[in-house]
Amino acid sequence: MTDTRLDVLCIGNAIVDVIAVADEGFLVAEGLDKGSMRLIDADEATRLYGKMGPGREISGGSAGNTAAGIAMLGARAGFVGQVANDQLGEVYAHDIRSIGVEFTTPFRDSGDVPTARCLILVTPDAQRTMNTFLGAAQHLDTARLDEAQVKDAAILYLEGYLWDPETPRAAMERAIEVAHAAGRRVAFTLSDSFCVDRHRDGFLKLIDDKKVDILFANEAEIISLSGSDDFDAAIASIAPRVPLLVVTRSEKGAVAVQNGQRVDVPAEPVAQIVDTTGAGDLFAAGFLTGIAQHRSLEDSLRIGAIAAAEVISLYGARPEADLKAMVAQKLG
Repeated sequence: MTDTRLDVLCIGNAIVDVIAVADEGFLVAEGLDKGSMRLIDADEATRLYGKMGPGREISGGSAGNTAAGIAMLGARAGFVGQVANDQLGEVYAHDIRSIGVEFTTPFRDSGDVPTARCLILVTPDAQRTMNTFLGAAQHLDTARLDEAQVKDAAILYLEGYLWDPETPRAAMERAIEVAHAAGRRVAFTLSDSFCVDRHRDGFLKLIDDKKVDILFANEAEIISLSGSDDFDAAIASIAPRVPLLVVTRSEKGAVAVQNGQRVDVPAEPVAQIVDTTGAGDLFAAGFLTGIAQHRSLEDSLRIGAIAAAEVISLYGARPEADLKAMVAQKLG
């Protein structure tokens, strides 16, 4: 494999996160299930935003968060996602570029569909309830894909959330073809159990067609994908079908299986869990950074755990501490 300009290129929903604190009463009054994620339309996004308390706006989306974490860890990251030529689109582009992520996807005319946003309500118990308007994000098409950029990345990372709409799914399928033709690796995250429930057959076909080299999941997602109620049985079912399987287990740590070798690491200690937004995204960032740096499976898992622990200790999906320094201090 030749040298590459980027360590990881992430493709996903380009969403501006608007994060605000809310109490249980607000969720009840709005008929929201705590800890859930729902898709909303433009009218509901406007209505709910008007009722939320003061919020912070930051570039988000699952793969966008991962790209940001990779850059913060000192690796070379790029991101592909669709925003509109509007105020939130400018916010997204400026924010993600400011932390060192390469973002060159052309803006979409904002005349028809605005930039996506996720209204995140965080309750005192650190649970986040997400209300997502996908907007322009679901209109990423193959014409917006820079194939040279895909070829220039050692790892292509794709999020399952973007598998729903046909247009971006086609763009991701093309990106997989380009990456593999260039000798690159493809990583895929299942994103959420509801994604697995809707696309189980499609995800399994991706895996069985050898289009995924690194599969990320959490405990609930891998159980759903396998159809088993038992975690170890789920691992045993899926691991032989993919070159590298990585599964997070919240406070129980994380597992990686490669060529029949299983490695488990514990979760990093956290003084106080404030907001779990982005935990899985930052774990993937840490693990992929470790792989890009040719570290062992155990060290890569530990970097993921360090990044995830840091992000859940504050509001939002962007760590505020120097992740690169933290990793150097703990792992060298």
